[in-house]
Amino acid sequence: MFIGREKELQNLNQLYTKKGFQFPVIYGRRRVGKTALINEFVKGKEAIFFTGLETTAKQNLENFSKAVFDFLGGFGTAPVFPNFQEALEYIFALSKKKRIVLVIDEYPYVAKSYKGFASVLQVLIDKYQDTSKLFLILCGSSMSFMEEKVLGYKSPLYGRRTAQFRIVPFDFFESRRYLKNFSALDMALVYGITGGTPQYLLQMNDNFSIEKNIKNTFLNTTSYLFEEPNNLLQQEVREPAVYNAIITAIATGSTKLSEISSKIGEETSACSIYLKNLISLGIIKKEKPIAEKSSRKTIYVIADNMFRFWYRFVPGNMSVIQNGMTEIAYKNISERLPSYMGIVFEDICKQYLWKLNREGKTAITFMDLGRWWGGDPETKSEVEIDILATANKDSAIFCECKWINENVDLATLETLIKRSNLFSFGEKYFYLFAKNGFTNSCVKRANELGDVTLVSYRDMVK
Repeated sequence: MFIGREKELQNLNQLYTKKGFQFPVIYGRRRVGKTALINEFVKGKEAIFFTGLETTAKQNLENFSKAVFDFLGGFGTAPVFPNFQEALEYIFALSKKKRIVLVIDEYPYVAKSYKGFASVLQVLIDKYQDTSKLFLILCGSSMSFMEEKVLGYKSPLYGRRTAQFRIVPFDFFESRRYLKNFSALDMALVYGITGGTPQYLLQMNDNFSIEKNIKNTFLNTTSYLFEEPNNLLQQEVREPAVYNAIITAIATGSTKLSEISSKIGEETSACSIYLKNLISLGIIKKEKPIAEKSSRKTIYVIADNMFRFWYRFVPGNMSVIQNGMTEIAYKNISERLPSYMGIVFEDICKQYLWKLNREGKTAITFMDLGRWWGGDPETKSEVEIDILATANKDSAIFCECKWINENVDLATLETLIKRSNLFSFGEKYFYLFAKNGFTNSCVKRANELGDVTLVSYRDMVK
């Protein structure tokens, strides 16, 4: 069953209706659903679908020839084109009379097996783009390869694409569509455990409890998710051990470049390159306090929830997991899960605010949002604002997010208002987000002030 990606599908279909040669590039991390999107797009269309393999150019050419042969309705053993240029030229010529979709999935494998592939494509695109109706899709999972060798200005294909689609994991609200039998609260936990990568979501069984799902996946040495972080790193990077050490360092509290490099025993210059690659993979993200663009307070955090959960809980419990002591491992996790969910809830609240912003339902139409942290001159201590959304120099929204079982009290609101005084915005609005609800005194004060919005989790998901 195909779920989501309506915008991407719509944009692909709009491109398909345009006249002449079209060349969209689709890329994104493994497991994110690129091939599922393409399969949905080509339904009812004349399409040649070829998936590159990590093999020789000869083998890929044979497989490519077979894909063309099958498209033409051939039976028996497929003849093999002499080379890729003749194979591609045949398809370009064939598409002069009608629209044909040619999908080359896992393009980096093909290009690596035959170094001249991109140059051949360049020559044929330049030759046929005015006469051919070919709809050429190059798709790849190697983020660095696609960005440098296909989209980069040094690539032979630079300037020839007609669209590009970077496919990213679903947000929380899209992810909910996958697993409808979970309660609203359990779905937040599922998102905190798996993130929005479709293949990870599909490892969860919404007929089971969260406890049973965690035990069946992260605490089961034979499960898909138990080995996924290591498997993905081995597929994507040359030195998985170093990258593994970097993610572990960040997961255990080393968030500054100097701290990370010290923790893993690498120079900061080398560490920066590793971090850049992890950012391109969508595993790590770089953060600065919002409204401080020139700030040197850069930190690195784990962006992907599945990686965040795995590195937070699995390595420390590895011995008991491998010895079949599942109950003990789960107990260790369950005790720390509420605090772990704090940052997940912040992410959900950010997504909710962007959703309201797009719909014109926020107090102001903001242009950017993020976390803020810095010093409080009065208390001479480090303070933090969970979410700060800014429209311009004159207006902002200040937010506090609480994933706690107790109702959020008046003191939380007063603290947020006090911290807002560190900023000189003329218009200030306040949002409190709560897992459950708010105390009577908090509700009363919010009503008196008028510029305070109280949002419970059930309000966000109804």
